[in-house]
Amino acid sequence: MKHNTSHQNGFAAIAAIFLVVILAALGGFMLTFSNSQQLTSAQDVNGSRAYWAARAGLDWAVVALPASPALCVKPVAAPPTPIEGFTITINCTIATYTDTGITPGVAPRILQITATAKSAATPGGVGYVERSVSASLEI
Repeated sequence: MKHNTSHQNGFAAIAAIFLVVILAALGGFMLTFSNSQQLTSAQDVNGSRAYWAARAGLDWAVVALPASPALCVKPVAAPPTPIEGFTITINCTIATYTDTGITPGVAPRILQITATAKSAATPGGVGYVERSVSASLEI
């Protein structure tokens, strides 16, 4: 007596291919997620560097401009020490107002100083960062 048994062959191969495809998709997702995390971290660091570069430019201007208000013309010279990877620009305006002031007969002046630090990348690009800080001084 013959037994007619049918064997199903190839089921393990289909399951293995399905598993490989799922694992490859998961690996691709993890790679993309890791890449975006690295990019975000680098942008945070560059943002912090840009802030401190702008702050350094503002500190320079706060010391240099009140000593010589004639320097407060457009454009104001950049700080003498460049900061690697950033361009620092200083904008300054002078406003006078009528008051008795500290010295009678001398009108007080307000210096509005703004320092901006920009990265070397093009605006709108991935690596572009810009930070600006400002201060007002009465002289």
